[in-house]
Amino acid sequence: MPPEDNQVPLLSDEESDRDVAYESGEKVHIVGIDEPDDEGLLGTPPFSWKKLWLFTGPGFLMSIAFLDPGNLEGDLQAGAIAGYSLLWLLMWATVIGLLVQLLSARLGVATGRHLAELCREEYPTWARMVLWVMAELALIGADIQEVIGSAIAIKILSNGALPLWAGVIITACDCFIFLFLENYGVRKLEAFFAVLIATMAVSFAWMFGETKPSGTELLLGVLIPKLSSKTIKQAVGVVGCIIMPHNVFLHSALVQSREIDHTKKGRVQEALNYYSIESAAALLISFIINLFVTTVFAKAFYGTEVASTIGLVNAGQYLQDKYGGGLFPILYIWAIGLLAAGQSSTITGTYAGQFIMGGFLNLKLKKWLRALITRSFAIVPTMIVALVFDTSEAALDVLNEWLNVLQSIQIPFALIPLLCLVSKEQIMGTFKIGSVLKTIAWLVAVLVILINGYLLFDFFSNEVTGVMFTSIVFAFTGAYIAFIFYLVSRGFTSSAWRRLSPAK
Repeated sequence: MPPEDNQVPLLSDEESDRDVAYESGEKVHIVGIDEPDDEGLLGTPPFSWKKLWLFTGPGFLMSIAFLDPGNLEGDLQAGAIAGYSLLWLLMWATVIGLLVQLLSARLGVATGRHLAELCREEYPTWARMVLWVMAELALIGADIQEVIGSAIAIKILSNGALPLWAGVIITACDCFIFLFLENYGVRKLEAFFAVLIATMAVSFAWMFGETKPSGTELLLGVLIPKLSSKTIKQAVGVVGCIIMPHNVFLHSALVQSREIDHTKKGRVQEALNYYSIESAAALLISFIINLFVTTVFAKAFYGTEVASTIGLVNAGQYLQDKYGGGLFPILYIWAIGLLAAGQSSTITGTYAGQFIMGGFLNLKLKKWLRALITRSFAIVPTMIVALVFDTSEAALDVLNEWLNVLQSIQIPFALIPLLCLVSKEQIMGTFKIGSVLKTIAWLVAVLVILINGYLLFDFFSNEVTGVMFTSIVFAFTGAYIAFIFYLVSRGFTSSAWRRLSPAK
């Protein structure tokens, strides 16, 4: 039976026997949660700046995925090749990303469980395992890009003394930083990420000041939509890298780091309101940082012969050659920002990996062991990549294209389950999304999937050769489309939700 109108679904008594995102002792205490009043039961408590501060944190950790090295590479290539013309798309892509992340937060707050946990209960074993494998592949692909981005920054800052493989080893140690900070509480970890985001903001703002992009062209680029046949690939890249599959899983778990009384509808709505404000603020900051990067490279390289050859590996050197040293060499400013982006995103990747593995498999492992396992999934292939591609910038660019394709393939397997679950009254109670928001969300999902479908078609039409390879790709494509249709049809036809019963 669906919950009463003034309640949301309650957690079952077997919570202690399943993996949870945060133990009760790890959660941030919210002022007033224990007050025995009727206000939280029947209505939403009044706005409080102190409570907003206590709820602030998960949205900023989530926003790291909008600032990872993969996004920065998309930004610099969009700026160098398309100039200021795709800034409007960057803005609207960020808005789309915000919508998806708010739905993820809504799912986590209203149910007290995160997306991976709910998928474990909603889908049969075979489908659940496919979703888990896809989520892990998406995480590995993202982590390779993030670790390589950090390794590139370390190589620059060491003047080439540390090769990529050494940078990978150093970056691998960030899981220990993560574990160390987590032992001191959620707020300490969030403060660490705030410092890294501030470092990115200062670095790229400094670059913005050094290169002095045109304010008029920037404003026109944001307000006036423009798209030409020559910039389609960059446009697809801007939209495609905004929604990161592992980030959808991550945000639904991060919001459970605060104490919320799920028996009071007003308290749940209060949490949703505060999370919406802080998520919007976090993504506004991420948009401004992305804007800095895009406009810097638009000013410096748009219309030049080298525009199409710029990537993460050589971007700093190109800036250095054009703008020289100054008060502080722009090459090192770029490297510091890139290192902050890489380090922060690899740590959130470790965090997401813990939630994905624990949620889908219900593994109750010690956090240090699970962190090492999830870290190894990405570090081992990344080390191989670093050793193979260390001397070839062109090869790294090709690898990055393949990793972008891997990310694009996984998007439906996070987005579709999220939309199906957040639309169900049996799961969400009165916090299920309404028909208007549901329609908008599905239109956005279809748009994102089609855009990434174009990227996949364009990529494979150029890369696929030979009868055997073509046959494998077609077989994979058929299975891929069939599974997407299965997820969509199950979301629209399944009305029964298996509520957990107390363990006997």
